[in-house]
Amino acid sequence: MSDAPRTVLITGASRGIGRECAIRLAKLGHRIAVNYNSHAEDANEVVETIRSAGGTATAVGGNVSDKAAVEKMIDEAEAALGPIEILINNAGIISDSLLMRMSDDDFDRVMDTNLKGTYFCSRLLIPGMVKRRWGRIINVSSVVGIRGNIGQTNYSASKAAVHGFTKSLAKEVATRNITVNAVAPGYIRTATTDVLTDKVKDTVKTWIPMGRFGEPEEVAPMIVFLCSEDARYITGDVIRVDGGMAI
Repeated sequence: MSDAPRTVLITGASRGIGRECAIRLAKLGHRIAVNYNSHAEDANEVVETIRSAGGTATAVGGNVSDKAAVEKMIDEAEAALGPIEILINNAGIISDSLLMRMSDDDFDRVMDTNLKGTYFCSRLLIPGMVKRRWGRIINVSSVVGIRGNIGQTNYSASKAAVHGFTKSLAKEVATRNITVNAVAPGYIRTATTDVLTDKVKDTVKTWIPMGRFGEPEEVAPMIVFLCSEDARYITGDVIRVDGGMAI
């Protein structure tokens, strides 16, 4: 079954996995809303890359942890590109610390962005998907939501919660031709992992059977597939792309 061009909103799409998804989906003919919070220049670069290749894209700013900002972002995206039919909840932050040293703010900010942001975007777009009887939601999670990690109780909790959110929402909308899935990457070479020391990177690699970090282009194809008609019978799943880290 061929895929019709759709309007796609990708949160946190200015860099890394989100950027790679935006470019790949645009090449397939989809219209892309590139969301960013603080990296406007990077988001505009993604848009220009898409447009220069003949695609359609627009940049939309907004902090996903702020409901009013999400409402504004969605309004701007739909005014420019039409009703959003595919949502990729990719925006996420870390604020690592051992629990005994973690501040309330460290916990709240991570939960607000990673979990509440997923909730706000999904909650606001689901009614339109139900009305049109078609939709795709892909939540970009993390392998630490499955296996945990020292110093990341807040991040691990937020991603584990996204898994439960994904499964529950999938059951709610399954009869409306809407699929909801999560992709759980392992350690991927992005701005987040680039700041790690070489010593930490070497330690992490010993946890990965493949012995290396992944690349954004090794995660994006799974997300793109889940957006497609070929994936129409897959819902409520959490799919790891982690080099075997959670085996």
